[in-house]
Amino acid sequence: MLIPLALAQFICSFAGSNMNVMINDIKDDLHTTVQGVQVCITLFLLVMAALMIPCGKLTDRWGRKRCFTMGLWIYGVGAVLSAVSPGLGVLILGNSIFEGVGTALLIPPVYILVTILFHDMKSRARAFGVVSGMGGIGAATGPLIGGAITTAISWRAAFVFQALIILIIIWLARNIHDPLPADPTRPFDTVGAVLSAVGLVVLVGGIMAADQSLVLMAVLIVAGALILTGFFAWVRSRERAGKEALLSSRLFRNRTSNRALVTQNVQWAVLLGTAFVVSAYLQVVRHYDAIQTGVIFTAATVGILLSSLAAGPLARKFRQRSLIIVGFVVTIIGIVVLLVQVRGHPGAWYFAPGLFLIGIGVGVMLTPSVNVVQSAWPEKLQGEISGLSRSVSNLGSSFGTALAGTILVAGLADPNRSYGIAMVVLAFVALIGLAAAVLLPSVPVAPEAPEPAGPAATAAA
Repeated sequence: MLIPLALAQFICSFAGSNMNVMINDIKDDLHTTVQGVQVCITLFLLVMAALMIPCGKLTDRWGRKRCFTMGLWIYGVGAVLSAVSPGLGVLILGNSIFEGVGTALLIPPVYILVTILFHDMKSRARAFGVVSGMGGIGAATGPLIGGAITTAISWRAAFVFQALIILIIIWLARNIHDPLPADPTRPFDTVGAVLSAVGLVVLVGGIMAADQSLVLMAVLIVAGALILTGFFAWVRSRERAGKEALLSSRLFRNRTSNRALVTQNVQWAVLLGTAFVVSAYLQVVRHYDAIQTGVIFTAATVGILLSSLAAGPLARKFRQRSLIIVGFVVTIIGIVVLLVQVRGHPGAWYFAPGLFLIGIGVGVMLTPSVNVVQSAWPEKLQGEISGLSRSVSNLGSSFGTALAGTILVAGLADPNRSYGIAMVVLAFVALIGLAAAVLLPSVPVAPEAPEPAGPAATAAA
């Protein structure tokens, strides 16, 4: 059962990074711009982030297996649409919308099923190591595999590859058993779903508008923050009325979980932000083709692969907090190496040492961060926390791509300077993650006990 779940995480993470090496090919074929391709990539990550919480909630209503299967089919349709897209609009529809929605539906069940099927901390850590490791490998190998396919055949063939992998996962998943029955009578908070999704889209859209107008950027960021504030006010009003909200406000009152969520957000922001910046720099500025760019990212792939394979043994020997801290320290060193080594050296292989260290660092901390978050809550809340966890991670991916990518694209007139600024910003973001990791408890915290059912809860039931 773990194989199709891990493969699903792999292909979704692969989709988030493989387009980075196709920037020039897509730009020329569809007669668009680098910014147009960046919008497509960021929107895919953002749609996932915006819908992950509502889709995580739907797993209780529709069932984990059903959501997983539906997500795979929708993703597959999106991959086919992307492969035959005649212009940027259809590519955004297929890649950003259909694949984004499919991913949001299929990823929460992956983590819920792993949490339910593996009960003790060590076996769950090993299972999360496989799934999270495949996610990291997917993100790291996306440029290499995507680059090879693009150079040998076409960028369109990379989407055909995704569709074929989806069919294999559907076949492998036919015998997956959902240990918890679906509850079709479970209420769904539609207003909360709309508010949370719109708020996140507007907020990240503000970051992407930075190169157009600082006033527009400020307006969108403030608007997004206000909409999200309205979402939390709506959640509290439903809870006071004894109704079930999209997301329990209780999930934000656990300090351990909150800090681990910050580390998840930052990990993916740094990984995907670095991937876009380095890929765009190599193709647009140094004129490397897709396969050459992908080969350079082999260093990050090897780093993530080695650290992911060691996730199980490391979890048995070291505390989760220690692994996360070490991961951030190594990642920050990798960013510094990327800045120092590349400066003044035209050879692309000077990117390899820094990318390798970033791969090692991210791979070391991916699994412990997920494990800390999921293990902080009882089975009753796994649907909600899984959706929140995946949403936070994908929001980090879209945030990193939007922030660092916008800095690079806006400064292509002086690419070396804009590259340096983008990497410095990512290093600062990584320091925020390190601070959150340091604040994690040094010893494991037992899952919170379910809240006792009061009159309001009884009425809602």
